[in-house]
Amino acid sequence: MINIAAESSNPLIPPVGEIIIGFIAFGVLAFVVMKFVAPQFEKAFVARRDAIEGGMERAEAMQAEAKASLEQYRAQLAEARNEAAQIRDTARAEGQQILEELRAQAQEESARIVARGEEQLAASRQQVVNELRGQIGTMAVQLAGRVVGESLEDDARRRGTVDRFLDELGSMSASTSGAPAGTPSGSTGGSTGATAYTPGAPA
Repeated sequence: MINIAAESSNPLIPPVGEIIIGFIAFGVLAFVVMKFVAPQFEKAFVARRDAIEGGMERAEAMQAEAKASLEQYRAQLAEARNEAAQIRDTARAEGQQILEELRAQAQEESARIVARGEEQLAASRQQVVNELRGQIGTMAVQLAGRVVGESLEDDARRRGTVDRFLDELGSMSASTSGAPAGTPSGSTGGSTGATAYTPGAPA
């Protein structure tokens, strides 16, 4: 009767035995958690922190490596551009040198062709002069033979007569060019011719 009255007096307060058992169970649970569970949580936290910090360090290292690779690429690109510019300048200089050499060779070849042409022209001129001299000499011999009335079949006499005739023609040309304007050239030539081609004169 008393127990029923006591229990019905305050239903919110548990019995003292249950309170003691609860404290003991909580202490045991707390001890187990602090002894076994908390270190595992601590280890997991440390591992997670190390993983995060390691990941950040690896990311920073990779970023630094990528930056170094970028700088190296830029340096290689600049070096390649410099080499390309040097190659272009060298090629331009070599091309200019080749053009100058070709121009010099062309000028030398042109000068050689001109010199050869001048030599051929001089040889042709000399040949023509010799042919004309022979033809003029033959005509002069024939004309002199008719004028002086003597035979010029002898080679020595013919050569002497031709030479005298050509010399007289040269002196006539010189005297005509140097004589006064009023002096007739025919009289000088006639007197010279009469003096030069006297019949019976020695050859």
